[in-house]
Amino acid sequence: MNNNWQTLISINPDIRFGKPTIIGTRICVSDILSWLSTGMSFEEIIEDFPELHKEHILAALAFAANRENITKIIAA
Repeated sequence: MNNNWQTLISINPDIRFGKPTIIGTRICVSDILSWLSTGMSFEEIIEDFPELHKEHILAALAFAANRENITKIIAA
């Protein structure tokens, strides 16, 4: 898996309450995932948010995939 997302996404408690965001923006990974889940294309997202690039959207997907891979279910 490409770890390039680590250079494009940061978690800062002073920005968007510590949600993972694209560096240099206030756009959260969850924002990008939500837009994609509603059917927006990469091109539509970039048109609406020109500060984003294809690499940022791919980084958000890679970040989400990484989070999913490290999530563990703990029995109570």
